[in-house]
Amino acid sequence: MAFRAFIAVEVPHFTRMEDFSNAVKASGASLKMVDLSNIHITLKFLGDTDEALIPAIEDVLKSSICGIKPFTMRMKGTGAFPNLGRISVVWAGVEGFESLGIIARRIDDGLKPLGYQPEKRKFSPHITIARVRDGRNVSELAEIIHDWETEDFGDVPVNRIILKKSVLRPEGPVYSDVIDVELGS
Repeated sequence: MAFRAFIAVEVPHFTRMEDFSNAVKASGASLKMVDLSNIHITLKFLGDTDEALIPAIEDVLKSSICGIKPFTMRMKGTGAFPNLGRISVVWAGVEGFESLGIIARRIDDGLKPLGYQPEKRKFSPHITIARVRDGRNVSELAEIIHDWETEDFGDVPVNRIILKKSVLRPEGPVYSDVIDVELGS
């Protein structure tokens, strides 16, 4: 049996992140907002994953964190992919993610023998706040993103990485933890 999966780090609730999300929503742009209770930093999107691979994926996760102790990153800054002139995704950024980059690279390398393609893009940790549906009011949205671009949202403690199952529903995805691997164990 297969399930839709990804590997992630959970992010705590930040009041200022909620304020930013509300400002983005108030822009009048046509958006699909992300439920802030679901925010996370994706290390690797796996897509359809055979349940039989779970033990092998767990081994990869354990080896990816070898020698890395729990650490803290900082949620800071806002922006858009691909850029403010042509917004498709609104995001909040991360600083101090060097250790997370090492883990992501190790996960990528470890999953190759299981048939997962390595990432083509450079690892760029972020939290997706919203996806833009069309061009309505994007200049207002760009202005809001620009106004928040230096915002400091707070610390993100990283003490575990999680293989998550994602069930897509009309009201938004529902996530559940499949494997939880603690750093420094």
